[in-house]
Amino acid sequence: MTQAILQLSEIEKAFPGVKALDKASLNVYPGRVMALMGENGAGKSTLMKVLTGIYSKDAGSVHYQGQTAAFKGPRDSQQAGISIIHQELNLIPELTIAENIFLGREFTGPLGRIQWGRMYAEANRLLARLNVKHSSKTLLGDLSLGEQQMVEIAKALSFESKVIIMDEPTDALTDTETASLFAVIRELRAQGCGIVYISHRLKEIFEICDDITVLRDGKFIGECQVADTNENGLIEMMVGRKLEEQYPRIDVKHGETCLEVIGLTGSGVHEVSFTLKRGEILGISGLMGAGRTELMKVIYGALPSERGVINLNGKTINPVSPQDGLANGIAYISEDRKGDGLVLGLSVKENMSLCALAQLSKGVQIQHGDEAIAVEDFIRLFNIKTPGRDQIIGNLSGGNQQKVAIAKGLMTRPKVLILDEPTRGVDVGAKKEIYQLINQFKAEGMSIILVSSEMPEVLGMSDRILVMHEGRISGEFDAKDADQEKLLACAVGKSINGEAA
Repeated sequence: MTQAILQLSEIEKAFPGVKALDKASLNVYPGRVMALMGENGAGKSTLMKVLTGIYSKDAGSVHYQGQTAAFKGPRDSQQAGISIIHQELNLIPELTIAENIFLGREFTGPLGRIQWGRMYAEANRLLARLNVKHSSKTLLGDLSLGEQQMVEIAKALSFESKVIIMDEPTDALTDTETASLFAVIRELRAQGCGIVYISHRLKEIFEICDDITVLRDGKFIGECQVADTNENGLIEMMVGRKLEEQYPRIDVKHGETCLEVIGLTGSGVHEVSFTLKRGEILGISGLMGAGRTELMKVIYGALPSERGVINLNGKTINPVSPQDGLANGIAYISEDRKGDGLVLGLSVKENMSLCALAQLSKGVQIQHGDEAIAVEDFIRLFNIKTPGRDQIIGNLSGGNQQKVAIAKGLMTRPKVLILDEPTRGVDVGAKKEIYQLINQFKAEGMSIILVSSEMPEVLGMSDRILVMHEGRISGEFDAKDADQEKLLACAVGKSINGEAA
């Protein structure tokens, strides 16, 4: 193998109460894609922040292009030829695509005036490379989350870097967008670029990566070539144990109908009807843009309904705001935990109890003792890795943030729990823990709606599955009778016999 273009050796980094990196190492080779793998909290993002100068290391060394390197910040590392595409978007919705891509480094003429034509043309070239159909003059806020992610990728490509770090780059992408990204990665690899690819989607690792480095609890576990391992071996390296069953679905006797939706029509939703029983997990499948999230938000009250009936425990409700949804006993865990689910500057305790303050108060006075006890109980139940309940939640790993987001909904003691992409950006170990918690709620008789883009997850955890297409229910299956082919046929608007749904 060729000499590494980038070497991080025995990096150490500690924060109050936790050692995030303990002799962690990583090699990146020119013309190869290195997967950086590990559970949430393994130290992957911390290692990348040390590399790009966001954090200073406590010990260890960084060598780049054969020279010792110590970057003072992201701008310094970018100028040296190292770009990072973060899992959380760093974009401004009120600016155009081109303005976002070249923010702070606009093309200017001799008198300092921005050369808009040149900047738009270059941004359009980058978008075309990624098969993004929008004009670079489009406001970023008018794009879907997946399209915004492609703009973030275009921004990284604009630096013409020698090393590009991609942190969960396909998390919000459609299959078509993912294929376009992979084509660009192969192009960059052919040009000699070294790529660090961070993802929890094992299928992608074996499709696009050449090498794998595994971290666990901040420690370097090993480096190997993709051709020399398989999914089971990789999972064992990541979690330190075997995961016998990926989707541990349990059978529970269903109770009476808890939720009944009749002819519901609203934002992106057309004449939807279904029922949900106590102790049942109802899976919602479909392609991006099919109306899954919109349906959940209409039921919850976050989006308006035009007509239709929602019955909860035999009583008709008409939620017109999330507060109404919570008051009626419906908890919605958003697919976008950073944008909708959590307040990153607040603590674990403050985030977890935010929606349950009414239950934790006497009059207008919050019972802080009761709040602390409830939060500590959920930290133990969910096995949330945090130095304490007062830790700022933005400092936690993605998987632990997701657990807090779910606990936040459960603290309201809901009758219906809506989980929208509950394991997005979560590693295999944390996924298993979340699935076990879902099973526990199910066994206690809670009614659960599981929205997921991952068909194996829907098939593996649901009792019954609804498929959506263009805002309508295009298919319904008992989980025992469903498979990916049937779900996909309905998702694209066809029945299983090939006729229009």
